[in-house]
Amino acid sequence: MKKVQYICTLLFGVAVLLFFGLAYPHHLHYQEQYQLFLFDSTYAWDIVRLPGGIADLLGRFCTQFFLYAWVGALIIALLLSAIQLQTLRLVHSRTSQAAKPSGVWFYGLSFVPSFLLWLFLLDEHALLGGVWAVLLTLHATRLFDEIPNGWARRILLFVAIPVLYWMVGPVCVLFFLMLAPSPKRAAWYYGVFVLLAIMLAILPSYVPVPADRLWTGIHYHRYPTTVPLLLWSAALFVFVLTLIVRFCQKWAKASNGYMVTLCSFVLVAVCMGGIVWKNSNFKAEKVMQYDFMACHQQWNRILEAVNAEKPNNQIGVTVQNLALAMHGMLVDHLFDYNQNGIAGLLPDVQSDATSPMPTAEAFYQLGMIHVAQRTVFEAQEAILDFQKSARCYKRLTQTNLIIGSYEVARKYLTALQKTLFYRDWANETLSLLGDEKAIAQHPEYGRLRQCAYDEDFYFSDHVTPEMLESLFFSNTDNRLALDYLRAYYMLTGDRESYAKLLLRLQGAKN
Repeated sequence: MKKVQYICTLLFGVAVLLFFGLAYPHHLHYQEQYQLFLFDSTYAWDIVRLPGGIADLLGRFCTQFFLYAWVGALIIALLLSAIQLQTLRLVHSRTSQAAKPSGVWFYGLSFVPSFLLWLFLLDEHALLGGVWAVLLTLHATRLFDEIPNGWARRILLFVAIPVLYWMVGPVCVLFFLMLAPSPKRAAWYYGVFVLLAIMLAILPSYVPVPADRLWTGIHYHRYPTTVPLLLWSAALFVFVLTLIVRFCQKWAKASNGYMVTLCSFVLVAVCMGGIVWKNSNFKAEKVMQYDFMACHQQWNRILEAVNAEKPNNQIGVTVQNLALAMHGMLVDHLFDYNQNGIAGLLPDVQSDATSPMPTAEAFYQLGMIHVAQRTVFEAQEAILDFQKSARCYKRLTQTNLIIGSYEVARKYLTALQKTLFYRDWANETLSLLGDEKAIAQHPEYGRLRQCAYDEDFYFSDHVTPEMLESLFFSNTDNRLALDYLRAYYMLTGDRESYAKLLLRLQGAKN
């Protein structure tokens, strides 16, 4: 029987792996780019000193591997499979020996918490620290079950209150619910909840966190005001499942059949799997794909994607036009693709962490380095849970290197040296600081330094043709700026300005 159960767990893990690896990879990339995990004691202490810090630190550590989608998918698959196995063992340990054969009827329900957490992770703002919080709580419960009844167990229970809460946050309430004895035998036990409530009432005076978040969790979701109901449902369902098995096992027909176990699993898998698929946000996944490809300058892949399915959202159109321009195809093929007016060319910068990034990439490639720098910096500061961004740090390093702010670039590089996947790039880039000859010969930084504006001017969030015109005529080798300027007039239908531009170009040639 155990062999069949392990096979079902393996099938579930493979399904999670394939889903996030094939259907949802760019949600994982999205998570990675909006954090900056540092191998630094000060960074770690700033996290673990807050309630739920251990789970949050583990979540951030794992999220850095989401740079590689299949590795991230494997991590999620292992975590959700481990939660299912822990749930099954906890339910099994609370089932009487005589009634255990009937437990196969409820086997499929042990997957429900993991499916709920899978649903939770469909949200791009759901943090992996919440999943770790559930897993650590289940593991702590399993360990506590091994302690025999007596005073030692009672003393350890009271010690576990602040320790477990500080490790995983308020999800630890599952630990106390699972260990609750009969009310008639242990009225003292419920003093645990009173002690926990007193602790939460006192903590706001010592921890710089709003009081309500101490009750709902600090690092479970990127939106500070959001209560992650799916996460809480997953945690509390473990307790509910033990009650279901305890009260229903007497009516369940005893069976050791493999078919009962398989049917139980298949029924839950089909129902919950359908819910997962229906609630998946594949439109957001497509937008994140365009943003990811622009970030990594995969211009050929972008054109392949837009030729297969033309984008109809602002980020997709912005990235599409940038890829066309990088291949010198923007003017000739502008109207072969969906357009969104000038908002699809260089859209106004919004005050959020996501939509400005493709626009900042266009600014950067055009040579509008200061504008790109400001846009990226403001996008980073708009991250909802106030984390820093590895992607933003890298781009801010590049912009400061190009404009000659070497000490500022060094600050960002020093931080990136403490990361796992950006360390080598940071070490290589450090050698460029102050080396004007090396920068001038660099195929990207040298070109962009020549393309940058050579005079100051007032700038608003709305890019004007005058800015593009000044950018091009200050360096007529900047063909990207010319293509954007011509596309600007074509999208606005300004024939007169376009004709004047052609006459000026003819005059410049003569």
